[in-house]
Order: sequence, then C-alpha cells, then structure tokens
Amino acid sequence: MGFEPKKIKINGRLIPQLVQHLNINFKQAQKFVDRKRVYYRGEILSDKKAIINGEIEVIVFVARPSGNKPIFETKEFAVFDKPTHLAVHPKNLAPSVTLLDDVKFYLGANANLAHRIDKETSGLVLCGKTKQDEINLKKMFEDKQIQKYYIALIKGHLKDEVIINKPIITNKDMNIKVKVLIDNNGKQAITKITPLRIVGDNTLVLAQPLTGRQHQIRVHLHYIGHPIVGEPLYGVQEEIADKYLKGELSLDERMRYIGHHRLMLHAHKIEFTYKNIKYVLVSQKKIN
Repeated sequence: MGFEPKKIKINGRLIPQLVQHLNINFKQAQKFVDRKRVYYRGEILSDKKAIINGEIEVIVFVARPSGNKPIFETKEFAVFDKPTHLAVHPKNLAPSVTLLDDVKFYLGANANLAHRIDKETSGLVLCGKTKQDEINLKKMFEDKQIQKYYIALIKGHLKDEVIINKPIITNKDMNIKVKVLIDNNGKQAITKITPLRIVGDNTLVLAQPLTGRQHQIRVHLHYIGHPIVGEPLYGVQEEIADKYLKGELSLDERMRYIGHHRLMLHAHKIEFTYKNIKYVLVSQKKIN
C-alpha cells in the first residue's frame, strides 16, 4: 500500500515516455527521476536524457483507502477528520496506509495535502483538489491567513490564559532528530493557550498556534510545565522516545512509561476565507 513498483515497456527518451505512460506532466516525470523512483535492469536510472528500449520499473503511489472520507468539500478543496495513529503521508517508500491514500482515492490523483499534522494528532486536515489549489492553500498557511485551533489535555491545572512566545530551532545535534528545541537562535514561535475546564489532575485547553513551527504546541506546553497527556517525545527518557519512534514500544510499555495510548492533541477547528467565501470548519470527533 502507498508506493508500489510498476513495470512499463518504453521505447524512446525517458521523460516523454514517463509522461505518456503515467499520464503526468514533464515536471512530475522529472521528479520521479530526481527522487530515485525509476529503475532499469535493477539499477536506479538517474539520466533524464536516457533513451531506453525495454522495460523499466517505476515506483508509483497507489491509493489504498482506509475509509476516511472527506467531511466537507467544495470544487477547490476538501477537509478530512483524521483519526489518531494514522500518518498523513508515507514515510520514504515504505508500504503503509496513510491519509494520502484516502485523499487520492476520494478526490483524484491531483489532490494533495495543504498541510500536515502529526501521526498521533487527530482532527482536521485541509487538502487542495488541484495543484493550483494546493499551492494557494499552502501560501495562505505561510501568510497566516488560515487560523487553526487545537484541543489538548495537559498535565496539571492551568487556571489562566497564557501566550507562549519562545523561539524554536530544529534539533540537529541530539540523537532524536525529529524533536525541536526552544532556543534564542531559533525562529519565532507564539502559541495562545486558553484553559477550558479541569479534568481530574489535568486541564482541557484550547491551543491556537499563531505561528506554524514543527511540534510548536507540544514543545511550548512542555516548556511551561504542562506537557500534553500521552506525550511520547518531550519530557520522556531518550531511550523510551527512541524506542517509540522506531515502533518498538509495546502498548504495555507505553502505558507504563508515558501513561496514555495516544498524544491527547486534536485539530479542532480551521477558519479561513477562500475566493471571497468565509469558512469555519469544526471537527466532528471528540478527543479521547
């Protein structure tokens, strides 16, 4: 599922033949070569000007849906309500089922994600139906024209609203590369946290990222001493976090060391205006 090999018999220049047989444009065909997804006689074919008379193997994306249909759509975009533990896109070329399978299956080959959320984060994901709509929506995210709101269950009691303004830098020196760090040399990151209600020893909060950094809400909440319930990376022993990332942490171990089967973070609401129409989209799921 996801990426699969496809054998094609071609006769002529590589790029035009890929365009013809895969029904793609020249730029997309060139990306197949750049991303090392074309093989000839068992070897990676990197020469875009190659003339081939024979059979090649191309690694293509084949949609294998998991049944997650869009909850809202227009002719330009659609919104999916992603469950926890489902990745939004394949990792490298490893076979897997991801949200992208559902996006391509239900919306067509040209549809694509306009942004990402973490595998364990549930909730709303916005997708463009065409390449141009994808580009437009991504630019809107970059320009902060799309507001996102998350629900999180955090450890401890938070009584007052807080705005966390701490720069974030990509982790390049430590063993766990996907983690980010709060560092004065990093990029500006601002998160608004509003407490909703106390839930036992925890607090349910509304989190609004005013910037769009990787793991922003997660690392900011950990920084103020209120990590998200079920957080498997921040505030966790490095060997446990490493084992989690490798997929080697059993459910029993996770419950013992982390305390919950998932990260209790949910993409609850998205607000934006697209082509002069205002949209307020709210998740149909509850965090649990």
